[in-house]
Amino acid sequence: MDDTICAIATSLGVGAISIIRISGSKAIEVTNSIFSNKIKTNETHIIKYGHIINDNEIIDEVLVMVMRAPKTYTVEDVVEINCHGGYETTNNILRILLNKGCRLAEPGEFTKRAFLNGRINLLESEAVNELITAKTSSKRKLALNQIGGNLTKLIKDIREDLVSLMANIEVNIDYPEYTDNLEITNNLLNEKLVEISKKLENLVKGAKYGKIVSDGIKVAIVGKPNVGKSSILNHLLDEQKAIVTDIAGTTRDIVEGSISLNGIEVLLIDTAGIHDTEDIVEKIGVEKSNQALNDADVVLLVLDGSQNLDADDQKLIDLIKDKTHIIFINKSDKDIKVDIKDDNLVIGNTKDINGLDSLKNKLIEVFNINDINKDLTYLSNARQIDLVNKANDSLIRAKDSLDQNIPIDMIESDLKTCFDLLGEIIGDTYEEAVIDRLFKDFCVGK
Repeated sequence: MDDTICAIATSLGVGAISIIRISGSKAIEVTNSIFSNKIKTNETHIIKYGHIINDNEIIDEVLVMVMRAPKTYTVEDVVEINCHGGYETTNNILRILLNKGCRLAEPGEFTKRAFLNGRINLLESEAVNELITAKTSSKRKLALNQIGGNLTKLIKDIREDLVSLMANIEVNIDYPEYTDNLEITNNLLNEKLVEISKKLENLVKGAKYGKIVSDGIKVAIVGKPNVGKSSILNHLLDEQKAIVTDIAGTTRDIVEGSISLNGIEVLLIDTAGIHDTEDIVEKIGVEKSNQALNDADVVLLVLDGSQNLDADDQKLIDLIKDKTHIIFINKSDKDIKVDIKDDNLVIGNTKDINGLDSLKNKLIEVFNINDINKDLTYLSNARQIDLVNKANDSLIRAKDSLDQNIPIDMIESDLKTCFDLLGEIIGDTYEEAVIDRLFKDFCVGK
């Protein structure tokens, strides 16, 4: 934290502009030593034009942005050098800064300093990385809501409810003679726990939605050979990703592609036709198909509507019945011979321009995508979801203990655990090793 760090903050390559970021107590001093237009001591949040000069050689024509602590991203002095894009120019300026005493920043170190200096909390820090890597509009909005503090406020409200309840329990235990304080009876404690539980359960429910927004939906397209799985993939992607022929067994390996469906990323996995075969290569493909089926969030079983169901079709229908699934009867442009009942049955084809609209609508329905997009104030990554689930488990234990007439002072232990776990989500309590691991997933310049 005492070092002055620097890093390239933009993607390195051929381009109009590159930005090199410097943060720390010597950021302005180091910049002054190589910049032709000197920075005055009272100047902050300004942009200056000039040249980077090293050993009397002009390296580049630049714009330098100066931001003095504490009103900066890291709460330290920060300088950003806007130079011409390109490998040589950008790396040359970076090398000069390193020679002048700066240290190359570690992945995520700028955001780590912002967190450790109290500029943002841990939840907001993670959202910064989510915003950078967002591939869909929903994920971008989710990250912005987390950065904006909406989710932090919900968590802090629950923690305030818990600490108020625990404080009253403590007073009732240690100072029962003080009648001015709220007397915590079992009925009142149950009432308070129910109120807190509703708020926490909303976070848990929202976390399931957040995972969908963050990770997307994995859809395994399965079925017998030659039922149109690859055509469905190509049609949805609007590109010829998979080879399509009339020969059964053309697809022998996994083919993937992704689309955005109402702002949610959907990963489509085209699999080899599942059937009994003696072909060694086909057998490997079938094994991969079965694995994709087991790993998917939803299984899309494709049936050839122009053919009567056979034993292989029935075997697949039985295989997916206990999984989240959609049965798609393909080739509706021909006479439909398949007659089955299923709540998630849709019919369509890949010949008409709107032939897969019913399939898209069913995906939206199965995952409540329209409901998901209404709020977008959710916990989203594995760390956050694990912690909120554990916090909820602690509160459930407290309620169960109350129902079993366990003494209130013992119930308080579960309330304290719930309080601490929620604190870990926003970083009020944390372990240093966890913080180091978290920021390693960031890019170097952030």
